[in-house]
Amino acid sequence: MEITLSLVIGIIVIACVLVFLWEYRIRQPDVLALYESKGEISVRKGPIYPRHFSLPLKRTTCPIQLSIEATAAGDLGMHIKLVGSVAPSVKYIQCLIRVGGWDQEAVARAAKEAQVLLEGLIKEYTERFEIHAISSTSILNYINEHSNLVEEKFGVELVSLTVQSLEPTDPEIADALRQQQQASLLEETERMSHEARVAAAKAKYQADEEIAEMDHTLELKKASLKQVLLEKESALARQRLEDELVRSRMRLAFEKEGLDVLRSSPELLMLTPQAARLAEASQNLKNARTVISLSPQEFDHGSELLGLFQNLLQKALGTKKED
Repeated sequence: MEITLSLVIGIIVIACVLVFLWEYRIRQPDVLALYESKGEISVRKGPIYPRHFSLPLKRTTCPIQLSIEATAAGDLGMHIKLVGSVAPSVKYIQCLIRVGGWDQEAVARAAKEAQVLLEGLIKEYTERFEIHAISSTSILNYINEHSNLVEEKFGVELVSLTVQSLEPTDPEIADALRQQQQASLLEETERMSHEARVAAAKAKYQADEEIAEMDHTLELKKASLKQVLLEKESALARQRLEDELVRSRMRLAFEKEGLDVLRSSPELLMLTPQAARLAEASQNLKNARTVISLSPQEFDHGSELLGLFQNLLQKALGTKKED
């Protein structure tokens, strides 16, 4: 009895394991496991999901390609080609299942429906503007502004979108647009060239102005330094003159003291250089007249010495006559 119970339990456990292995699957990182609860579509967050009660939906992108015959203002035809890709939007997964169905091909079906909406948006945009005002950038900007509309209606988000070609259906209009674009490009190039020359001229003018200002500053510095040098030289010359005046005054004072001594003692005249030269001349030439020359420096006080000397000689001669 115990063996039978254990066997039954083992069979039940094995059956549960087999059912679990057969029903449950491990969710891949790029897979959305969808399930329906109370009429709402939700996403399972666990790593394991029951395959018969869930819809595994890959999050990989689905390519789209559009070839649109649009018209610009004035009923001018245009041929536009776009390529891009879409991916399922987790935020609007309910709309995705409503459009694409409960199937792994739901994203591809929703992408086809989204292409219809994109074509309508592009035709609506081109009809507003002149053909020369329509560009790839403006079209992409307009679509990006309405990308939320695609996501809300079809449950897919635009991952990428590029305009492959954009050209008028009429070859003459296309050639005219190319010529217009070429002329505009040449005009822009010429304008940039003029701006570059103007900028170069301004830079040269500023450089010349700075150089002239620097030269002027240098000249001012030179003049200032020269003025300082002249002031120093003038002060030095003034100092030399003052020193010379002081020495001259001292020399005059000394000579004055000497004259005062000679006046008080005339006999000291015999010790003067003039008297010595006179005595030397009288010894060599007894009958000759002796000429005593005085230098310019000695002329002033030599005249006084000469007067004193004459007085001394007169006194000496008078004494000799009396003897």
